[in-house]
Amino acid sequence: MTKPGLAKAGTRAINRAEIVDRNFVRFLEAWDEPCERADPDAPLAAGSTLTGKQLLAIYEAMLASRQLDLVAREMRARNEGFYTIGSAGHEANAVLGMLTRTTDPAFLHYRSGGFMIARTAQLPDCDPVYDTALSLAASREDPVSGGRHKVWGSRAAWVLPQTSTIASHLPKAVGTAIAIAQAQRLTGDIPVPADSIVVCSFGDASVNHSVAQGAFNAAQWTAFQKLPAPVLFVCEDNGLGISVRTPEGWVRSAFEHRPGIHYFHADGLDVTETWRAAEQAIDVCRTQREPVFLHLRVARLLGHAGTDVESDYRSLQDIESTEACDPLLLTAETILEHGLASADELNQQYNTTKERARRAAARAATRPRLTSGSDVMRPLAPFHPAEVAAEAGRADYDRSGAFADGTLPEQAGPRHMAIQINRALHDLMAKYNGMTVFGEDVAQKGGVYTLTSGLRKRFGGRRVWNTLLDETTILGIAQGAAYMGLLPFPEIQYLAYFHNACDQVRGEACSLQFFSRDQYRNGMVIRIASLAYQKGFGGHFHNDNSFAALRDIPGLVLACPSRGDDAAMMLRTCAALAKVDGRVVAFLEPIALYMTKDLHQAKDNEWCFDYPAPDRFIPLGEGRVYNPGARDLVIVTYGNGVPMSLRAAHLLQQELGVTIRVLDLRWLKPLNIEWIAKHANDIGKVLVVDEGRRTGGIAEEIYTGLDEYCGPLMKRRVTGADSFIPLGEAANLVLASEQEIVQAGRELLR
Repeated sequence: MTKPGLAKAGTRAINRAEIVDRNFVRFLEAWDEPCERADPDAPLAAGSTLTGKQLLAIYEAMLASRQLDLVAREMRARNEGFYTIGSAGHEANAVLGMLTRTTDPAFLHYRSGGFMIARTAQLPDCDPVYDTALSLAASREDPVSGGRHKVWGSRAAWVLPQTSTIASHLPKAVGTAIAIAQAQRLTGDIPVPADSIVVCSFGDASVNHSVAQGAFNAAQWTAFQKLPAPVLFVCEDNGLGISVRTPEGWVRSAFEHRPGIHYFHADGLDVTETWRAAEQAIDVCRTQREPVFLHLRVARLLGHAGTDVESDYRSLQDIESTEACDPLLLTAETILEHGLASADELNQQYNTTKERARRAAARAATRPRLTSGSDVMRPLAPFHPAEVAAEAGRADYDRSGAFADGTLPEQAGPRHMAIQINRALHDLMAKYNGMTVFGEDVAQKGGVYTLTSGLRKRFGGRRVWNTLLDETTILGIAQGAAYMGLLPFPEIQYLAYFHNACDQVRGEACSLQFFSRDQYRNGMVIRIASLAYQKGFGGHFHNDNSFAALRDIPGLVLACPSRGDDAAMMLRTCAALAKVDGRVVAFLEPIALYMTKDLHQAKDNEWCFDYPAPDRFIPLGEGRVYNPGARDLVIVTYGNGVPMSLRAAHLLQQELGVTIRVLDLRWLKPLNIEWIAKHANDIGKVLVVDEGRRTGGIAEEIYTGLDEYCGPLMKRRVTGADSFIPLGEAANLVLASEQEIVQAGRELLR
């Protein structure tokens, strides 16, 4: 044949999408070799399992993906679509969509369009072209996110949607791979077959992100211990991170000899070679249950997105050289050379698919979009109070062997918070056979403050186990466990350590129900040793009073008990929220109150309480009122602020002869502002005691709520300073103090 010259034009003068489209059409028009028909059921080559029929199916998925990329730009030009990051040049990932099963959980790179088309082609009654068009148009009829974002996802095909652009989906992919065997051992009832693997695709630039490195390390760490971790990492290496080049050979050199991860490489522009490598990689991952890194060399066509002007950072010669390596063109050439179709047939198929994509786009553009804030937020934070209450109060489980000495804790007398949390965890482990407790030091040692002591001995190492020291991995494991039907209770050793991994909750765990229309859930309860007032210890990493980052996460439930009986009852509610509604809960445990027994004076034991019976719980949003009949002042507080405020109130009552009501919020998010306002309006004088920082603390939200829900009020606030917390006694200089509470109370009362 005579190969055509590729179209040449200045990158700014002509849309590169038009050039790529024209190149393909010209290639088919110039093909002048006769078509000698081959058997489509026969392998393409000796030793290969790829048949002509399979190649044609892969090509069909690649072609649909390409036409969706082109039509996305047309939609954007007409203001009918809102997303133009495409898969052009990466389409050979369709091979993986065909070779993996619809029961292999997949976390996809945004350029994995070919994969998505090929996988959903395995499903009956699915039109991936129209579904993608609905997503591009942000229609509420989009079957994945309901118009909330353009994501790859499918409940039926086990593609879990996310918007990860910086590899933040890798930890949960590893967590899911680990959880498959774990859930099978614990419950015997998992939502996917026991030999499933997890597919996780990403770009070459993403391998450099610390989150990705943590995920690779966690996979290696797991495999090193001979534990199953069947995750297939698929690196789609196009050599560019937007405009930044990946050094030639960097990815291969970094992963080819990485201990614990099998490495396979293929030219992702060649479908036959991609098939060979992918088939081997999948087989090793599935049969050996070990991590695999499949490195595909691909090309990035059409720039990073529709608004990207590649000529700002690439030469015209470089752009045209990449366009000459178009995998769609190369795959068509393979089909022609093997006599599986004629050039005219491929040209007709190309035009038919283009028209199909355009019709889908035109139809999708007319479909309804989200029209109200309530519609947008509907799947964000589901809550069914009656069902949660029934589950939290359910006590129909066998508790007889849950406690070491056989004595039920409600018969053992009043104890402090650390003991009551430990008892509650034993209770919940007996109630839920799929509940797992994990984190740094939680097993034999029993946690840094011994709150998990005895759990491993009673419930075994499969349910209570130590992780490596990486909060991102801990929260990734929690997400994966939840996908496989378990009830994870990860522990983060200190509040400041959570910030190292905040995006695993903000960008991943709490966004899943939102981006999947509640089709996927990852309910969990994250226990975090938290807050300040640790005498003579800490510094800012262990004595951290800032939780503003947690309060800012949509959908997250934030709980903070101040006493042991409340902690036990709130944990039951938290478990029910995760179980019933798939909610993500952060349970902040005030470290300084773990061992606190006394309230007003030494050995008064007034901060020790009886363990509540297993059918007792505290509903979400319900606070506690101390001295409800008081008429002179209301103090609103939480955590360490509760005993501090009670002591301050006692002093003021003795000094001024007043009565003071103290409100313990207990639930910090969502904040029950109506309840606070009711008490504020009842008295008219409010003191907010917030052990957090003055800027970003919860006092600001309470103040705003009081302004919105109350009439004229006198109010003050006592907060921590806008400072990191120093070591030793100097900490008291920047934390809210009882003296400040007393002084602010005096000002309000006078």
